[in-house]
Amino acid sequence: MMWRSHYTWDPLREMSNLRHEINRVLEGFPRRVSLPVAFLPGRAARSYPLLNVVEFAEGYSLEALAPGLDPSTIDVSVKGNVLTIKGEKAGIVDVPAESFHRSERAAGSFVRTLELPAEIDPTKVEAAYSDGLLRISLPKAEQAKPRQIEVKVG
Repeated sequence: MMWRSHYTWDPLREMSNLRHEINRVLEGFPRRVSLPVAFLPGRAARSYPLLNVVEFAEGYSLEALAPGLDPSTIDVSVKGNVLTIKGEKAGIVDVPAESFHRSERAAGSFVRTLELPAEIDPTKVEAAYSDGLLRISLPKAEQAKPRQIEVKVG
């Protein structure tokens, strides 16, 4: 007699079981342990800082929402068409980890890299940080700017 299983493989049930198992394992970690998957709790799919980038004929204007940064730690660099923003957000000091009821404002170092569609002139980049907003002006390199071509008739 042949034994037959009535079990049908259900990938959604398997993923749910895996999620529960991962949650069970992570419950053993102290609350103040920073996992590398996210800088901000609940925003693992998003990068920090959050950016708005606008393109103009002459270049790009960028605003990075980054409250609480130590301005002396902000480092902005450009190579070709790649912008890199580095910095550090200070945490709450003199509070023991076990005293936290809830901690949603993460702290620590971050690096955000953004590839722009056109090459940037690094000698003309300007950056300013005020009221939690980092504003960066990124002029395009001359060879990246659009040129008007005269069409000869006749």
